[in-house]
Amino acid sequence: GGSIGSELCRQISRFDPESIVLFERAESPLYEIELELKRLYPEIAYHPVLGDILDDDLLRHTFKQFRPQAVFHAAAYKHVPMLEMQPWRAVENNIIGTSKVIAVAGEFMVERFVFVSTDKAVRPTNIMGTSKRVAELIVHCQKNQLNVTTKYMIVRFGNVFGSVGSVIPLFKKQIEQGGPVTVTHPEVTRYFMTIPEACQLILQAGVMGNGGEIFLLDMGIAIKIDDMARDLIRLSGFEP
Repeated sequence: GGSIGSELCRQISRFDPESIVLFERAESPLYEIELELKRLYPEIAYHPVLGDILDDDLLRHTFKQFRPQAVFHAAAYKHVPMLEMQPWRAVENNIIGTSKVIAVAGEFMVERFVFVSTDKAVRPTNIMGTSKRVAELIVHCQKNQLNVTTKYMIVRFGNVFGSVGSVIPLFKKQIEQGGPVTVTHPEVTRYFMTIPEACQLILQAGVMGNGGEIFLLDMGIAIKIDDMARDLIRLSGFEP
């Protein structure tokens, strides 16, 4: 249901899979992406599962019923200020939730498991980045487990243009409201890429990986958020 998960489903559908299981806890986004996919690719079997990755019984039942070959794990809390206020939610969802999906994927001998991570996991300075780094380490440890045939890999990338919670829609809204446009720190820089580009590279990593790798996407040069905010203000016909 999220921006990355839904685009992954669209791109995977182009390769004519037998079926896709859509696992999502938000009802409306799940309903919307299922309708869209069924309209665009009526020949593919889609199985919407309204569930939470923290629900062990539902996870196990879903894997037992559908026996997926590949798992793309893109479920995470990601809003830095929100998670700073409620850090335990990041621990529950991003760390414990991920470990549950990893365990059930190994149990049901999934062929490939791709964990969607973030550049905020590099030398993390906040709970969101830290929770993703811990989740990465859990994924990374799987290659040393006995009797586990699943190939686990990690893909890291930066900000995605147009994704849910991206800074650009926030800036646009602030400009429409007449300002102010808020930047956390004048020296903050971020990498940016498009949603389709990010998902293409996630799929590519899933094919290339032999298990245990961290794939870093080449996102060009880092952009100063302060400069970007000023450019957006000028493009909207105002002076910062």
